[in-house]
Amino acid sequence: VIEGEIDNRVITSADISEGITRICMGLGKKVILANNLSIIVDTFFKDGDLASLTVMGTWYTVIVYAMQVYFDFSGYSDIAIGLGRIFGFHFDENFRYPFISKNITEFWQRWHISLGTFFRDYLLYVPIFGKRRKYLNLFLVWFCTGFWHGANWNYIIWGLYFGMFILIERTIGNKRMRKMPTALAHIYNTIVVVIGFGIFYFTDLGKLGTFLGNLIGLNGNAMFDMISAKNMMANAWLVIVCIILCMPVVPALKKKLESLDLYLVSTTGQTILNVASFALSSILLVNATNNPFIYWQF
Repeated sequence: VIEGEIDNRVITSADISEGITRICMGLGKKVILANNLSIIVDTFFKDGDLASLTVMGTWYTVIVYAMQVYFDFSGYSDIAIGLGRIFGFHFDENFRYPFISKNITEFWQRWHISLGTFFRDYLLYVPIFGKRRKYLNLFLVWFCTGFWHGANWNYIIWGLYFGMFILIERTIGNKRMRKMPTALAHIYNTIVVVIGFGIFYFTDLGKLGTFLGNLIGLNGNAMFDMISAKNMMANAWLVIVCIILCMPVVPALKKKLESLDLYLVSTTGQTILNVASFALSSILLVNATNNPFIYWQF
């Protein structure tokens, strides 16, 4: 699509309007949500004593970190898509609400779609391993996915970790995976994914081991403490809003309003949301320290 638009671009008012909306959305995700979530993560994982962090505190922080990366990276993608749209380019979506997935295979069909598509097309179906091609190519894809993020061992472990679960799901089969109760499927996906984000965060393997032990109390850490509880209470609204926005609530609401012929309400609401997001992001950026997009380092 993009190749054809290089020579035959058509810029419409609808493209410009949608582009501005995506930029405002992306800016809000990064500045309002991701940057504030990063403060919580730094409090416990970076500045705090990881070895003494409770089981509850560890799970709370890694879940917050998973959302931080999502809003940071999807915000970056929204801004890129929006800028392209303003100039007449229609880039594919890079995220499709991955946290609503029911398994790891589906998660990676919704997360960082451009990278997954590239490795799938150029590595997964390359016939270089003969009869064992399916499994060895899958190993190669996930090894390269991890290595693409950096030469640190945690990234390699992270890639192979997800590759292992995708291999298990393929072995079990799609039909059997679909038979899993919906609630249980979401719990399974969430646990696997957030642990994966913990592996992604800790480049120091010693700290990674401490983190993994903390998840189930193997380091003698307590289950609960008031420090984590107070942080959760202080940031409750931020975390709740982020959890809601990880789901396709806004598109569903917009679609519902339009189905009721309430286009003016939908359009006005979107405009107010854009202005509010841009204004609040601008205010926060005035006094903000340097807080670049996480994926700029990759």
